This record gives sequence, structure tokens and C-alpha cells, in this order.
Amino acid sequence: MNPAEKAVLSLLETVDVQVNGSRAWDLQVHNRELYGRVLAGGSLALGESYMDGWWDCEAVDELVTRVLTGDLQHKIRPSLGLILFGLRAVVTNRQRKGRAFNIGERHYDLGNDLYELMLDRGMSYSCGYWKHAKNLDEAQEAKLDLICRKIGLEKGMRVLDIGCGWGGFARHAAERYGAQVVGITVSREQAELARERCSGLPVEIRLQDYRDLAERFDRIVSIGMIEHVCYKNYRGYMEIAARCLAPEGMFLLHTIGTNVSEHIGDPWTDRYIFPDGMLPSVPQLGTAAEGLFRMDDWHNFGPYYDRTLLAWHRNFNDGWDRIKERYGERFRRMWNYYLLSSAASFRSRRNQLWQIVLAPIASTGFYESIRP
Repeated sequence: MNPAEKAVLSLLETVDVQVNGSRAWDLQVHNRELYGRVLAGGSLALGESYMDGWWDCEAVDELVTRVLTGDLQHKIRPSLGLILFGLRAVVTNRQRKGRAFNIGERHYDLGNDLYELMLDRGMSYSCGYWKHAKNLDEAQEAKLDLICRKIGLEKGMRVLDIGCGWGGFARHAAERYGAQVVGITVSREQAELARERCSGLPVEIRLQDYRDLAERFDRIVSIGMIEHVCYKNYRGYMEIAARCLAPEGMFLLHTIGTNVSEHIGDPWTDRYIFPDGMLPSVPQLGTAAEGLFRMDDWHNFGPYYDRTLLAWHRNFNDGWDRIKERYGERFRRMWNYYLLSSAASFRSRRNQLWQIVLAPIASTGFYESIRP
């Protein structure tokens, strides 16, 4: 047994994971060079080695949950490459306006066939609300309706949806509440399909960066978009929302959040899934909103994201044969690792899901929390 293998086995033992064991969360190693690779490359190497077929696990989500709960990722000394990755994130603004469409091109434009296969009927690519839901479609519809009720949506109101995806919220708000919705996205594929899905409704879908907004709305929603904004731009994001919101309006921010303020995202996720992405913390969002907005409600239902991701994982694998010729086996392993490791991040409570209701700081309205 070489030193790298000994070190990794010792770490895994602390979280009750065995190599080539019989339990669902045990690691099945196919290449013994895995140990040195993971010690040198951390979470990036762990994900890449899975994509390369160096290891398998019957329940990747359970394995990663144990790794995160035991904080093993912080017990491995980072390589020079990971240190440089962190320094670049601090020194540069990776989500500056010139890179606004990068995430759209690299993630959301992968193909509408992939997302139609994986998501619910309404194509919501964010956490569902499972309190009374029996399936993914019900959970996502409940989430959209919860948002509409939280912002007091009424017929004729003009609503901005920052990061509108495939138009799920816009369609719901227009059909069910009679709202007039402007949705913006940086994905050409999303914009094209969203326009089709919202045809005939008072909905306008634009291919537009949020920094180009300069008009007034009664309500603003941002559902799973600020994760692409970066901590260096949070204040500017809030300033634009404040500039566009009516004096007595409301702004609902739906976002994944992290327990500790960070300045970089996970290296594997950054390289393969969400380039330039990172998760905000409570103090980062609070500082960005200070003097602009009053926080009227803060709702955490992070554990529901675990169920949402597992539903996406089932849909993806159940329908894989329909798209496998286009995407290939390495993509299948990458996407499964993304969905299952993300589920683990919520199951371990390392990540949260927040819905935050904000009002202009000078507004006089009284807000009562809605928890159906």
C-alpha cells in the first residue's frame, strides 16, 4: 500500500466508507492511481476520475454526503493548480459583462432535448416546493404559485423575471394571475423555446444581460440566477433591481446559498457544469442589499432540493436512451455525478435554498410571511 492510498483510506474510514466494500455508499476502485490523483486535485480530481471510469459507487449521493459531512475536502492540501484557480477568482471579475453569455452558451445551450427530458412539464430548473406535492410536476407548480403569492401578484401587474429559463414562471404568472411578464435570459436556446411556450400570452422573452435593464416594474423575481452573478457583482445586481422596481414593489430572490462566505465556486462544477458560478452567503447578500432593500421574509427549504435533484436524476436516466447518441457515455457519467453530488450538498446541509422577499427601503407596505 503506497502512502497516497494509505492516506485516502484513513480519511474514508473516518466517514465509514470502505474501498471495494459491499454497501451502497462504498467506493469501488478500478484504478489504484486514483488515490494520488485525488490527493493532488481534491474535488476536481474526484469528479474527473469518476467521469474517466476510475471508480464507481452504487449510491454516489450517499458517498458524497459522507465526504461533505466529514468535511474531507478541507482535510486535503490543495494543489498549486487549485490555489491558482482561487487566486484568479479573487483578482479578476470572471462574471464581468463581457462574459455575460458564457454560462448560456456552455450550460443552458447544451440542448433543449436534454432539459425537456430531465425537467418537469413546466421546465423549471430550480428547487421545487414539496410540502404537499406527490411528484415533480406538482412540486414545481407549487413553487411557482408560492412565488406569485409571496409577491402579491395581481392582474395587470408588470413583472420582470431575471433569468427566465424556458419561461416556466412567466407562463404561470401570465396564465394564472393575468400578469404582464418580461423575461430575460443569456441563453439563445432558452429564449427560443420560452417564446414558443409562452406564445399568445402577455409575455416578452428577451436575450439580454441584466446589466442592460433600465425600466420600471411592479414586481421582480430572480429564480436561480444570482448564482451566476459572483460576489463582486452582488451590489450592482441589487442596485439594478432597486432601480427597476416600483416604490411600493416587491423583489423575490430565489437562490441556492452557502453557510460560509466564499469567493470561488467548486472547481469541478466550475469546469464542467456552471462556469464562473458561485453561491452567495447571508452576509454577502445582506451587504449587497443594505441601504437599498428591506428584508421582509427569508424562507429556507434547502432539503427540498435533494428531492428535486433525485427526481431530475431519475428522469435523466429513464430517458437516456433517447439522447445517448448525441451526448455520449462520458457526458452521462458527468451529468449523473453533477446531479447526485449536488443532492448530497443539500442532504448534508452544506447548501441551502432561500426565497427572500425584499422591498424598497422607503416603502411603507406591511408584509406577512406565506407558508402554505
